Amino acid sequence: MYESKISDVKWWIYDIAGNAGWILYFACLYKYHGVMPASLAAAEIIPAILIIIGIIELVNERINRLDRILTKKRLYRGFGALTAGGVCGMLVNMIWFIACKERYCIMMLGGSFLCALFAWLLFREYKMIS
Repeated sequence: MYESKISDVKWWIYDIAGNAGWILYFACLYKYHGVMPASLAAAEIIPAILIIIGIIELVNERINRLDRILTKKRLYRGFGALTAGGVCGMLVNMIWFIACKERYCIMMLGGSFLCALFAWLLFREYKMIS
């Protein structure tokens, strides 16, 4: 089991910024899906799936009132998947920005960065309960 003793204020700051990141990522994915080259749209699916897995897990944890005490599996499936999805999204969008110089790649890169950074900051607050 892993527990976080993070303050509520810090939690909310990280949570709001991380939520803004994945919302920006998905808003851009939706808005620019028809404009993206097919290969970019296909590449964006992997980060999107990881982010969705993380979101579903974190919502499930909230519904079950786990209150910052998680099993290793839940910790990695929630915050680990969000962090991995954000990092993967950053890589995909950096490559595509270099290749096509589209502004939506920068917006998606920013959303991925926020998601990865703040999920990771929350992830590292969890310590193993002895």
